[in-house]
Amino acid sequence: MAVQVLIPTPLQKFTADQATVELEASSVQELIEALDTAFPGLGNRLCDEQGKLRRFLNFYVNSEDIRFLDNQTTALSAGDEVSIVPAVAGG
Repeated sequence: MAVQVLIPTPLQKFTADQATVELEASSVQELIEALDTAFPGLGNRLCDEQGKLRRFLNFYVNSEDIRFLDNQTTALSAGDEVSIVPAVAGG
């Protein structure tokens, strides 16, 4: 099932400057693995050494924060839109 992934500008250097990519995945974890397969090195930017999403990145599935769903095990369906959003700090 294909899902659309919105890639933030700082990570587009890994996707040949593509702002949007379409991949097959049935969960956020599978999507991360598919992103790393399609775009080597991207997985290391998304996850830490233990395979957990990095703290400064937020993932949204159809505008819903996965932290309030099932985190990396959040299920995906065909046509879903996944947004990767870097956290913004300010002061």
